[in-house]
Amino acid sequence: MVTTRHDDSPTLPELFLIFLRLGLTSFGGPAAHLGFFHDEFVRRRRWLSDAAYGEVVALCQLLPGPASSQVGLAVGFLQRGYRGAALAWLAFTLPSALLMGLVAAGLTVWPEAGQGGWVEGLKLFVVAVVAQAVWQMGKVLCPDPARLSVALAVAAVLLLVSAVWIQVLALIVAGVVGVGLKKGSGPGNEALLLPVQGRRPLIFAGLFVLLLLASFLPFATGSLPWIAAELYRSGALVFGGGHVVLPWLESSFVASGAMPVDTFLAGYGVVQAMPGPLFSFSAFLGTAGSGFVGGLIAVLAVFLPGTLLVFAGLPLWTYVRQHPGARYFLTGVSAGVVGLLLAALYDPIWTSAVKSPDALALVLVIWAALALWRVPVWLMAPACAAVGAWLL
Repeated sequence: MVTTRHDDSPTLPELFLIFLRLGLTSFGGPAAHLGFFHDEFVRRRRWLSDAAYGEVVALCQLLPGPASSQVGLAVGFLQRGYRGAALAWLAFTLPSALLMGLVAAGLTVWPEAGQGGWVEGLKLFVVAVVAQAVWQMGKVLCPDPARLSVALAVAAVLLLVSAVWIQVLALIVAGVVGVGLKKGSGPGNEALLLPVQGRRPLIFAGLFVLLLLASFLPFATGSLPWIAAELYRSGALVFGGGHVVLPWLESSFVASGAMPVDTFLAGYGVVQAMPGPLFSFSAFLGTAGSGFVGGLIAVLAVFLPGTLLVFAGLPLWTYVRQHPGARYFLTGVSAGVVGLLLAALYDPIWTSAVKSPDALALVLVIWAALALWRVPVWLMAPACAAVGAWLL
């Protein structure tokens, strides 16, 4: 059983400031965030052991939603309970969400700024970023022909029929196939046991389900309830973190006509240069559609399901890590996620950005800079915007 270090636990203001510093400096996306968290909470502050931190990460990666934000939420909970979790999430998310809201507000006031070469440069940057994500996730989640076949099958289906319900169905089928293949890790032998008691987990689970059902109700496109519903559903159904949320949000905001694809991809490119969670892209979507109130609603809506699932899923962790069927199902879903992202790489990303041999050449250079030369993502985004403004 893991217990918090009561003598060394931070006060709530200290906890907030620690996560605020991480929110201001954690560039590089979810994988980099987990490295920053390990360095801060395991190596420096010794709030958790390596084994306990590994389990927290494993639990959050099994749940839909932004894994790095969920890990921060869990760490805050272990230190200072639900108030600590709330402050950890707020501090880590606030900087990037505020910046993305300001970017969207700027484009609303000056629409012409959302056109031109810098947008084209960011769109090509997004092609390379998502291609790199597909490559990295594919190596980890599809290490054998069977799981790679699942990923390719999901991609093929989604390229033929692109709809939110098809995406959900495809991932469920991928999970069932995973059970049949029996591919995945062996029985868990981790050391973390989270002593969650009472009925709160059931309340969180029930609220998650009720809000998910409500998100499928018809609302006027672009209205605040519509924004809340679309963002909540995306946060509730996405496995794999910030990059994978792209096709879900594209199906909602671009396919519905609520936002032009160029503006959507420009915002997604800008968020790559921000510290903190990629889900703060929601602030851009909400603010562009309905001002800062829409941005606030969008951020709360997209993060809420993952938060509810963390607190609802803690008591089930012991069962999930020991039950082979649950692990095999999640392995299949993970392979399906790679296919989901692969389909999004082609449409809308590739089809809207790569329109000439020159554009393809730039994508190859950007990809090499990210994958081979290890140039930081946060540095590449403004560089690509500058190159696009100069050349395109």
